[in-house]
Amino acid sequence: MQADKRYLPENYVEISHPDWVKNATIYEVNVRQFSQEGTFKAVEKQLSRLKKMGIDIIWLMPINPIGELHRKGTLGSYYAVKDYLSVNPEFGTKEDFRRLVDAIHRKGMRVIIDWVANHTSWDNPLATLHPEWYKKSRKGTFQSTPWRDYDDIIDLDYRHPELRKYMTSALKYWVKEFDIDGFRCDIAAFVPLDFWENVRAELDEIKPVFMLAEAEDRELHRKAFDATYNWTLWNILHQIAINNVSVKTLSEAYIAEHVSIFPKDGIRMNFIDNHDKNSWEGNQYLNFGAALKAATVFTFLMDGMPLVYGGQEAGLDRSLSFFERDPIEWKTSELQEIYSLIFHLKHKNQALWNGTAGGEMVRIMNDKMDQVISFVREKNGDKVLVMINLSKENALTQFDTSFDKGMYNELFTGKRTKITSTPIIALAPWEYLVYHKKAKVLRQ
Repeated sequence: MQADKRYLPENYVEISHPDWVKNATIYEVNVRQFSQEGTFKAVEKQLSRLKKMGIDIIWLMPINPIGELHRKGTLGSYYAVKDYLSVNPEFGTKEDFRRLVDAIHRKGMRVIIDWVANHTSWDNPLATLHPEWYKKSRKGTFQSTPWRDYDDIIDLDYRHPELRKYMTSALKYWVKEFDIDGFRCDIAAFVPLDFWENVRAELDEIKPVFMLAEAEDRELHRKAFDATYNWTLWNILHQIAINNVSVKTLSEAYIAEHVSIFPKDGIRMNFIDNHDKNSWEGNQYLNFGAALKAATVFTFLMDGMPLVYGGQEAGLDRSLSFFERDPIEWKTSELQEIYSLIFHLKHKNQALWNGTAGGEMVRIMNDKMDQVISFVREKNGDKVLVMINLSKENALTQFDTSFDKGMYNELFTGKRTKITSTPIIALAPWEYLVYHKKAKVLRQ
């Protein structure tokens, strides 16, 4: 008997991710602060290091010229775009940018650029050529985003079809002319969803692209975006690290909803830092304290795509200036080794892959549930077993690993370990153990 189509399950996510997204990591480059020179050419010099660390996607913060009218600070905000079809001369020329894209591709990595569709600078020529494309205040004047301190920008009005056509053409220009691989879209939820869904369709006609939305809305995944931000995860881990909130808040208030409600093929971008957090809410050490490494390990091993903000791997311990030159101090940090170990494991172990390509998080019960988070991810016989003490107290913990017995390698020590049905393990404050193994039978 043929099943009634009305009752057949349908996939929520209707777009197809590019194949290279399945086990990808992402790295945010703040071009202005990434080097002493603050240029595209200087970014090229560090590509080999980033590739070795395990980075797959280079996200460049906005590369467009910055408005001068009502500019903040000396150099202004990257997000006050003066011209969607040009590059910021502070960073170099279009040819410099083209060479950077080519260099990234030669390393086997991809590149996306930051796109600011919601608003422009006051002196963007569009404000003169098409003032009707902008939202107006009660006084009939241009207005900044309501209820936000964005005095250097004015909002666009997407009720106008010609604006939509212009913005879509501008996005397509960078894919066609420079062969970039997608976009990170600033405050994407502030722009109508149907605009983004059409943009994705038109971009995919050129080449498969990766689209990242600065938003948490699940509906963005259906036809527009591959990935969205995981702000909620950051906030909960921050509360655990700084305010000693119980780990149950993470498992019961967040993970339970995440695995039950969020679309399985909707990729979350997980992070400890990014340009917004760093510039306005403090650096990674201030926000996570002694829990930094433990929070990092959890963030990068739960399902989702891990993000590194440029400088984190060098132990970035200050907030970078947003409107002035403030170059990163490059130095050696143990964080880079942690990232590298996790990212290279992610590349080869399918359990850690993104979306439906990877394994779902399955809770492992333990007798210290208010302190210790433990879970397993498994895919096609590949398995990763994670145990993390997310508290400032010692935790002598018994785990129920009856479904996960066997021999594993511990990621950070390389030690070969036998996991029994009910191991009892002493975990120091913020200590973590990551056990992994590959499928016994080689896949075709």
